This record gives sequence, C-alpha cells and structure tokens, in this order.
Amino acid sequence: MHEFKVMSESDIEAVHSSSLRILAETGIILTHPEAREILSGAGAMIENNRVLLPPALVEEQVSKSTTKVSIRGRGGSVKTLGDQSLHWHNLGGARDIYDAGSGTRSKAIIKDLQDCTRLLDALDGVTTITPFFTPQDVPGHLMSLAMYRHAIPNTTKPLQGPGVQKALEVQFAIQMATVIGPPGEIFSLSVSPVSPLNFTNDSAAAIIEIARNGIPFGPLPCPTAGTTAPFSIAGAVTQQNAEVLAAIVLAQLVHPGLPIIYCGRLAMMEPRTGLSVWGGVELGLASAATVQIGHHYGLPVNVYGFSTNSHTLDIQSGFERSLNAIIPALAGADELSGIGEMEAGVMGSFAQIVCDNEIAASVRRLRNGFEITDDSLAVDVISSIMRGTHNFLGQKHTIRYLRGGEVLLTTLAERGSWENWQAHGRQGMAERAQFEAMNILQNHQVPPLSDDQERELDEILIEADHKLRN
Repeated sequence: MHEFKVMSESDIEAVHSSSLRILAETGIILTHPEAREILSGAGAMIENNRVLLPPALVEEQVSKSTTKVSIRGRGGSVKTLGDQSLHWHNLGGARDIYDAGSGTRSKAIIKDLQDCTRLLDALDGVTTITPFFTPQDVPGHLMSLAMYRHAIPNTTKPLQGPGVQKALEVQFAIQMATVIGPPGEIFSLSVSPVSPLNFTNDSAAAIIEIARNGIPFGPLPCPTAGTTAPFSIAGAVTQQNAEVLAAIVLAQLVHPGLPIIYCGRLAMMEPRTGLSVWGGVELGLASAATVQIGHHYGLPVNVYGFSTNSHTLDIQSGFERSLNAIIPALAGADELSGIGEMEAGVMGSFAQIVCDNEIAASVRRLRNGFEITDDSLAVDVISSIMRGTHNFLGQKHTIRYLRGGEVLLTTLAERGSWENWQAHGRQGMAERAQFEAMNILQNHQVPPLSDDQERELDEILIEADHKLRN
C-alpha cells in the first residue's frame, strides 16, 4: 500500500537543514561537565551554557545508528521496529484511572498498575507494554522504578523501561531488567530533554549511562507548539527534530552503533485555554511528519497513536484517537503509542484499553490495504456466477478470502440488527469493553516470577529508595 505523505522530499530536507542550523548556530543548553567534554572532544563548540554542534558531526553520528531495534519479553516474544510491521504499545504514566462502569475516576495505585499490565498482556493487538500508571501510593522519587518493578511480573511480552531522568534511575532499572534477562535485549529506555533544547545535568547523565550500558535508546522530546515550541507545525517539528538529533549525537559518541528509536511527542496548545491538546488532528499531522523525518535518517519511528482530550469513552474520543492513529500509521510509523489513553495522557481505563485493542486491529487492516492479482480480481468467479452455476457465498474463492482476513471480524463493534441489539441489553462498544476487561482480569493468568526473582526485585527497589531519597 502506498504511504500517505504530509511532506515532500524537499520539505523533509528543509526541516533537516533547518535543524542543523539550529544546532550549529543556536545550540543546546548543556552544562553537564562530562557531556560537554564528550561533545567538545568531537568538534562541538562551547559558548557559555550552550553547546554548538557542527552539521558534519551531527550527520556522522546519526548515521551510526541501527535501522532496526529489537527487544524481547521474558516469554520469548520479540518486537522488532523497522521490520515494516506496525507495532503498538499503551500509554505510559497516567495518574488517574477511569471506571467506565460508574463514570468516575480515582488516583491510580499499585494494584491498578499490576491489573492493567496483566490486561495488556492478554490482548493480541498490544505488541509491547509500557508501565501504564504512576501509582499514587508510591513516593515520587521512586515512581519510575516502582512502575517497572510492578509491571515485570505481570507480563511475558516485551516490556519497555520507564521514562528515566537520572543516571541512578538508569542503573537501578538495568538491575531490575537483569533479573529476567540481558538488559540490552530485554528493554529500551527513554529520556526527555526540556523543550526548547535544554538538556539538564540529570538528563545528560542519564543518556550517557544508557549508552554506556548498550541499552536501546529513545530520545523523547515532548514539546508543545505555542508554549515550548513554535506554534507553526513546521517550526515545532524542526525544533523537536533538533532535540532528537542532539540526544542521538551524545549517545552515539558514548556508544557507536547504539540502537536508536526516533521518538516524537509533539502536541499543540489550545489557544483558548493554554492547555496541551492531544486530540486535534494537527497532532496526527505532526506525528506523520515525525515519521517521515525519522525515516529520512533510516531510523525506526515511535509516535503518538491513540490520543484524545476526552474525559470519557464518547464520540469525541473515538474520532480523535482514530484520526490521530490512522494518519501516522499510513505515513509508515513503526510503532504507535496510546492504547488506553484518555484526557491528554492524565487518565486511562481498562475499557478504553480493550476498545483500543479492537481499533488497533482496524488500523492495521487499513494499512495492509488489499492485493491486486489475477485471483483477487475474480474474473472467472464473476463469470461463473453470471452463468448461474453458483452464488458468491458458496464459492471456494469467498471462503479463501474470508479465511485470509479480507474482512476484519470485530468482537466489540455492533454488526447485528436492531432487534438483536435490543435483545442483548442495548449495549454499546464501551459497555462491552468494560465487561470484557473484567472477564480478562478474572481469568487471565501470567506465568509468575520465581520467589528468588521477586525477592531480588524488592531488594533492588529498597536500595533505590535509600539512594534516591538522599
């Protein structure tokens, strides 16, 4: 299927050259001594609190990145970004949980994180899992590591590490990953610079630590157009690209050939309120542009997929999340995020996760398109029917394409008559999803860790609590 393009090749080159100008002429804010030494030793210029990166240095280091990135779960399943497949993972870091049955929300706790991970483990459409909730019964300094620790036992799928901002967090996350396998194979880690173009001492140290340990790395800038980036989509995408490139340069200088996932989380400001908008179609356009830019460098790309500002499972949520997933999916995204996301990432729900699992299957089906062959054109089948020998339903051709997935069979969306719908309680997709989520949580079991593994994870978390608290 032909990819949907929001930018021409000359547009992409303009973004690339403008990003190089920003890095060379304006530079990044960076005061971390070791990072400044690494970059200046490779030819970067130091001007007060800024580091200016020459274009040749940027292009040389970015070219060292791998074109594919793989991580595997403790159950053996492997996710490979860059293999032409469309992968999905859930929202990470939601504070609140929405109960679709009662229409109420509450602060998420550790049990919600554990249950959510187990639910995601059961769903075919979820390729990779990210720790979903920031449990509010965990102290802030321990949040990222606690999220990862309590997700590990509840899935056998590939599990991405938490977003980290400190080198110590990186070290403890790696220790936890080692409990279930080689860290460089088991998970990836991401670090978010502060937009615009500010690499704090902690974030720079975290990038260096990730690279030294050979962990697949996803630079994760989160600019908001209009507040922390230019309000024009082109300008915001260019700044985001400069932030990603700067992170890649530092990582590659520490560990040449380090696997890189090109990530972008550009949102737009709502001009009437100043809030970050995740639901507008502009987010889909920015994500599609991010895909094209990342692919320009030969890198696998992870961007927003399902995203909405809606507070409930309503029409707004449905059309916003579908639009913002379809646009980057058709642009060729390697991985989309956001399964279960609500309220611009502040909230999530089990029912939304199950709904998104079905919507993700439709997005994949859309991207796969359909084939044109002598068999699919079905000239002989049509001729046979017109001679009155058979109907289409009884044809082997029909059975073959039915089994081959020509039509996606849904489980939650309504496909029956009014009478059947009324007889079954007039339920909509949200109600069916809530019921299915509860059924999965009641019945789906994940192979447990050993007692020794659980004990080791607890000990790591206790040590992290002691060191990060001080």
